[in-house]
Amino acid sequence: QVQLVESGGGSVRAGGSLRLSCVASGNIFVLNRIEFMGWYRQTPGKPRELVASIFRDGRTFYGGSVKGRFTISSDNAKNTVFLQMNSLKSEDTGVYYCRASAVLDRGEDSVSWGQGTQVTVSS
Repeated sequence: QVQLVESGGGSVRAGGSLRLSCVASGNIFVLNRIEFMGWYRQTPGKPRELVASIFRDGRTFYGGSVKGRFTISSDNAKNTVFLQMNSLKSEDTGVYYCRASAVLDRGEDSVSWGQGTQVTVSS
């Protein structure tokens, strides 16, 4: 119903910056009901972890390891979420996935995941 496309990943030196983007497209009914978008990071052998998230009302959440360095923002009109990553560390290396959750009728949610974008930070 909804497709997510991430972009902006790449290889940078420690201390550098990257800006990730995630654009949602597809069923307009579902798109208009997205209430949550988040960025998750996955490293081989470890569970996927929440890095940052944002709700339609503007509330945000950050994982403890990225607070003060990353900023999540959204453009609701364009169904897009951004992740500005500053002061990158080698520990930030991983595949970053975008997730969107739409609230539908009768308590039903629609969850979509992107294919991920690789972020590599060298020290």
